[in-house]
Amino acid sequence: MSDRLPQDLAEALDASGSRLGGFARLLYHADVGSTNDVALSLAAAGAAEGTAVLADQQRTGRGRLGRTWFSPPGAGMYLSVIVRPGNADWLSLTTLAAGVAVARAVTSVSALPIGLKWPNDLVIGRPWRKVGGVLCESAGGGTEIEAVVVGIGVNLELAATPPELADVATSIEAELGRPVERSRLVVEVLAELRAILNRLRDGQRSAVCDEWRRFGRPGLGGARVRWDEQGIERSGVARDLDDTGALLVESAGRVERLIAGEVRWDRPGTGTGLS
Repeated sequence: MSDRLPQDLAEALDASGSRLGGFARLLYHADVGSTNDVALSLAAAGAAEGTAVLADQQRTGRGRLGRTWFSPPGAGMYLSVIVRPGNADWLSLTTLAAGVAVARAVTSVSALPIGLKWPNDLVIGRPWRKVGGVLCESAGGGTEIEAVVVGIGVNLELAATPPELADVATSIEAELGRPVERSRLVVEVLAELRAILNRLRDGQRSAVCDEWRRFGRPGLGGARVRWDEQGIERSGVARDLDDTGALLVESAGRVERLIAGEVRWDRPGTGTGLS
């Protein structure tokens, strides 16, 4: 059972209905284990595409590779959105497309120079500091993917960044010097996500990849990276994306496609990695 939608969110959704279409179905929880878990359950029960779950606090929020997503009360945007691909041709680009949507939304709301780090991090500054991330999880049995839940976490306030992560994580408030309205960001994210998914459905895969490259340029075109392969650390330079969203890395005279796992970029001037 969801909680009553806060007044500011209700008003923001009402004012933006024409932009959101089916992405205006927002369920709110003051306190929840994980918005992704709630959304996965809703997807399994047949919830329509665009149905979204927002929480004020997550107790078991998670990121990629089993990491915990720190989700203190009122300090971030913890949002999960159900997507029903229909056509699996663009499924591999869902995470990258969602990253573009969130980067566009944060830029619109804050005017901050947000960047993207492959495959799913929102970053800012040099060296990169993480301000948000995307975690996509599929719902469906066997090889049939019936839905994808796009989990989005954005650090809004100073409390969203634990002191021990201050050198690698940040918040919009810390970078901007003032807070931004969560309700406005939620609406912008939903609108941008709807728009970019429609572009994928229209076959605009290359245009979506080009948009990702615009935000992800600092990590491409020769940036040095390291990754693990069967327990062995490898290194190379990131060159580009291909049309499936894979990262193209040049190593030992060959170009390799990285489609999963953890890639670490070298921080300019420090020689240490940022994962």
